Amino acid sequence: MATKEISLEEIKNENVDLERIPIEEVFEQLKCTKEGLSQAEGEQRFVIFGPNKLEEKKESKFLKFLGFMWNPLSWVMEAAAIMAIALANGGGKPPDWQDFIGIVVLLIINSTISFIEENNAGNAAAALMAGLAPKTKVLRDGKWSEQEASILVPGDVISIKLGDIIPADARLLEGDPLKIDQSALTGESLPVTKSPGDSIFSGSTCKQGEIEAVVIATGVHTFFGKAAHLVDSTNNVGHFQKVLTAIGNFCICSIGVGMLIEIVVMYAIQHRRYREGIDNLLVLLIGGIPIAMPTVLSVTMAIGSHRLSQQGAITKRMTAIEEMAGMDVLCSDKTGTLTLNKLSVDKNMIEVFVKDLDKEFIVLTAARASRVENQDAIDASIVGMLADPKEARAGITEVHFLPFNPVDKRTAITYIDSEGNWHRASKGAPEQIIELCNLPGEAKNRVHSIIDKYAERGLRSLGVARQTVPDKTKESAGSPWEFVALLPLFDPPRHDSAETIRRALTLGVNVKMITGDQLAIGKETGRRLGMGTNMYPSSSLLGQSKDESIASIPIDELIEKADGFAGVFPEHKYEIVKKLQEMKHICGMTGDGVNDAPALKKADIGIAVADATDAARSASDIVLTEPGLSVIISAVLTSRAIFQRMKNYTIYAVSITIKYCPRLHAHRPYLEI
Repeated sequence: MATKEISLEEIKNENVDLERIPIEEVFEQLKCTKEGLSQAEGEQRFVIFGPNKLEEKKESKFLKFLGFMWNPLSWVMEAAAIMAIALANGGGKPPDWQDFIGIVVLLIINSTISFIEENNAGNAAAALMAGLAPKTKVLRDGKWSEQEASILVPGDVISIKLGDIIPADARLLEGDPLKIDQSALTGESLPVTKSPGDSIFSGSTCKQGEIEAVVIATGVHTFFGKAAHLVDSTNNVGHFQKVLTAIGNFCICSIGVGMLIEIVVMYAIQHRRYREGIDNLLVLLIGGIPIAMPTVLSVTMAIGSHRLSQQGAITKRMTAIEEMAGMDVLCSDKTGTLTLNKLSVDKNMIEVFVKDLDKEFIVLTAARASRVENQDAIDASIVGMLADPKEARAGITEVHFLPFNPVDKRTAITYIDSEGNWHRASKGAPEQIIELCNLPGEAKNRVHSIIDKYAERGLRSLGVARQTVPDKTKESAGSPWEFVALLPLFDPPRHDSAETIRRALTLGVNVKMITGDQLAIGKETGRRLGMGTNMYPSSSLLGQSKDESIASIPIDELIEKADGFAGVFPEHKYEIVKKLQEMKHICGMTGDGVNDAPALKKADIGIAVADATDAARSASDIVLTEPGLSVIISAVLTSRAIFQRMKNYTIYAVSITIKYCPRLHAHRPYLEI
């Protein structure tokens, strides 16, 4: 059946899924070939799709400053200022310059303090844009050339090699598989293998291999760009601002009723002179609002912000202090936040398959089969288990090293020991090591049962094997390989994460793990941290869960009761926060990667942990300068103390205003500060 022809405009509007259709159809829909586009065609498509970069919205600093004068309390003050300078100019008396100047000065002070504190926040979309590769190799007019990544359009053929940041969403063409690190986008702790035909996302990094790819999406239409759009389109009104608005509305209504009654009494009944009535109305207007309250609260929060910074929490938005004090749900990313983002081997759980071999020797054998320089995450974790990394090559002479590749899925070393005997050691995917050792059925079943046991606990398995080389030559096949051990790999929790979660629960803050990693790994992390294992896959968030017991539960209830979710994407994190907010929870979100930025911006209180990406820091309200989450507990306690002072002052200011406002009529109008 012929494929329906799609226009470039429809591709721009994402009416066709270029990520999943066969690669041949991709070329057909994009109207291009493996020879790339011509320069003329590329320029025409550039007009349709626009530059391959994120839109950078520039905000006027002056308008932002004026925005702090646009709230109910300020409206009353502005109305009083207008009345003092305009309506009071009558009855043979000059305008009330004293009150006018006092009110304007207070307005400017309020706005200046708020503006200075708020202006520390960066532009999240601009930080996301910085993650895109500035240069890329592109095939135009049959020739390869290095161009700005911003000129790429769907249909371009690009070259990707080790160390490159992927400049746009693309589909891989023919060649060897790649290893792609997309942890900043999806939260996966290990690089993933991408084969020809697979999709790769802009902002991820090539860790191994070299291949060509055809671009399928650019700019804001990429996976990366959609995350940026979620950040850029989010504009929450804080709870503190809502409280001030409510107080302001109460004051406006009270003053409105009072002024209406006073106008009727003074002019219709008592027949007072115009200026005398205006003076009385001005007293009511000024005295009816706690004028100094925004200034006092702003100063209080500024002092509190300084105090939090001394504890390792930099506050970018002052009102975040009030929101952190009231936070009752904390959604936390796993990789790099609750965990160290460093793979480790649980030595106690190593399964040894050869008698008389201790676990120390197993670790040494695996370390010998690892690179000691230019390591990947697994090599680093194995060598890091030794007391001294130099032990990996101590007492041996390396003859040949086989690096990891996605086909063999293992590494191997040929070496000579101190006695002149030749040996080989290998580590890698268990299936490959099983095949290498040609294990018999019973032994193979034992290996698989242990792999399953590890998987149930969220642990990845790594096989280790060895052999002797009697012929003492690099090319020799050697004696049969011997399967010696299975090693469990895990991204361990930070040492203080469990205690932090326990203290958070004590303070009434429910902690939920939101991770892009596998469900089993999320559950194991939750078990180790004592935060519960009631976790679900991301499919349950979309109502697509195959588990009937889950599918019958409403999404809102599922999110509220769950201890966490696994396999989530940026859109999922954003929706989780949004749903919790709709259920009247004050929601916090911690994270460190690009994938966390939308949810950090959407949350009532976004917290970027130490070593977070620029995107996460820009989208957050609080940036932690110390590793781990323990500083959050200190910040919550400090915030609650600050909020209590603010609450006490607010109650005092409003009650004093209500108590003394009627007495002001006996005196010259003045500002009750």
